[in-house]
Amino acid sequence: METVIRKFFSDGDILEMLSKRIIPCLDVREGRTTKGIKFENNVDIGDPVEMARFYYEAGADELVFYDITASHEKRNIMIDVVRRVAETIFIPFSVGGGIRTLEDMRAVLLAGAEKVSVNSAAVKNPEIISQGARAFGNQCVVLGMDVKHVGEKKGIPSGYEIVINGGRTYVGLDALEWAQKGQLLGAGEICLNSIDADGTKDGYEMDLTRLISDNVTIPVIASGGAGKPEHLAQVLTTGHADAALIASMVHYGTYTIEDIKSYLVQQGIKIRPAHTYQANPSR
Repeated sequence: METVIRKFFSDGDILEMLSKRIIPCLDVREGRTTKGIKFENNVDIGDPVEMARFYYEAGADELVFYDITASHEKRNIMIDVVRRVAETIFIPFSVGGGIRTLEDMRAVLLAGAEKVSVNSAAVKNPEIISQGARAFGNQCVVLGMDVKHVGEKKGIPSGYEIVINGGRTYVGLDALEWAQKGQLLGAGEICLNSIDADGTKDGYEMDLTRLISDNVTIPVIASGGAGKPEHLAQVLTTGHADAALIASMVHYGTYTIEDIKSYLVQQGIKIRPAHTYQANPSR
């Protein structure tokens, strides 16, 4: 883990690793960044390579790239886009969508990503988590979870169910049980996306975020629903999340990374300065 950290940070910067992270998310379809609401009605909002560079220069801590239709379309992720993004930015970069095998993971990492996110494939074949952790290290494997509130029922004691294939397929798997199993299998991080909150800009799903964060020991990234800096402050404190994924609020220019980080600092939340990575643009 220390080797990975030192790719990006000086000794002084390592002290910042416990800071909360702000992570723009690029949902990509057919080579273009897109955004929808509750996984529907997606619209084109720009070129992922240009947007990645913009957020890097703006002070994002990390980036997440999702090929949102790869799993549903049963195709491999667009490695050429991954490679071009990796050549453009110099901050940690996670990639998900269409990753089904160890070889898929290897291809994404060789293309320049630092982490791979497995979601639908991990539900279908949980061993992919363990395989990836053994081959590349736990820190490289992110368990992506798309979650829908369905109410407590048989097989879903938490009231939250895992949904795969881009929000299309309910699998009868309890979100809390799956998060805990994912950690045991070797995932080094969880990216927790609420389908109910996705794109609404009404705030993160706080009950879900606390439920997962309080019952695993690996970092949890809250995703879905950010509309203003107050939402990030809430999920990073009372929601107990380690990081916050953002999309609409920055994609449409409502807020900048600097706006968000300035607000969080005012609230006494420990975050990395917006300029942290720009002084060392080399891998």
